[in-house]
Amino acid sequence: MAVNRMKEEAVRLEREEAWLGDAALSLVVREWILAREGRLEAGLFAELTSNRFLSRLGPPTAVEAEIGRVYRDGGLEAARAWIGGRLVPHFEKNLNRRHGRS
Repeated sequence: MAVNRMKEEAVRLEREEAWLGDAALSLVVREWILAREGRLEAGLFAELTSNRFLSRLGPPTAVEAEIGRVYRDGGLEAARAWIGGRLVPHFEKNLNRRHGRS
């Protein structure tokens, strides 16, 4: 019984962290798109925040949970730095491919 409760608690905590991480990711990606593209790009936003894209770094929920932990522990600037160091290189690669650059 105690093991099941511990597993349930771990799942609950990961979901909460992922929920925060998803919100932080959404804000940072929107800022990044506006700064880089100079306009709203809903399709690009959807692509860069999709589970398919996040799965490049691991299970999407785990990636979002990690962002949530970083946000919770260090605030938005810490989350921005994490995303900048780990996801932005993949964003750039995607955009370069899209625009025919290597």
